[in-house]
Amino acid sequence: MKKESPSYLSKHDLYRKGNPARMMRVIAKGIDVMIAFLIAFVLYPWGILLGVLFLSIIDAANYGESIGKRIMGFRVVSLKDGSPCQIKASFIRNLPLTVPFFCLIVPGLGWVLFIFLIIPLVAMEIYLIFKLDSFHRLGDVLADTTVVANDPHREDLQKKQKDWAQPSDAFTRTHHGQ
Repeated sequence: MKKESPSYLSKHDLYRKGNPARMMRVIAKGIDVMIAFLIAFVLYPWGILLGVLFLSIIDAANYGESIGKRIMGFRVVSLKDGSPCQIKASFIRNLPLTVPFFCLIVPGLGWVLFIFLIIPLVAMEIYLIFKLDSFHRLGDVLADTTVVANDPHREDLQKKQKDWAQPSDAFTRTHHGQ
């Protein structure tokens, strides 16, 4: 009987050159940005602040799965210890998108600033995703995070909720000589 492969990408598939996973990652971020724009315009003027807040913390939601990443089968993890993305890292990794988005608060000139900033930043983000062997975008480099396939069949990628006061496995190994 032929074993059916899971619908998720393995970590090896995520890093293989020419794989559509790079484009899937761009689409995942695009979904999140479109949701932020929807929030901003439906709830204008406070919606802009809510949209910025949404983009700032969304990668920390649901163990590193934003809405777009969940749809596309990815999640964000820390490069330091492999734990799901935290709010601080989510805020930092999304700065290349939230800073231009925040400019929309200024009537009239805000749109000019937004376009002036967003075009080169998004172009750089997409360029890095497709050109770097590490698959990282500018936000990943800033926050020391990476995006991995959310494969429920692989034990090393399983989501584990840890108590915020519990030290990470990396800390335990380093400080207890294991």
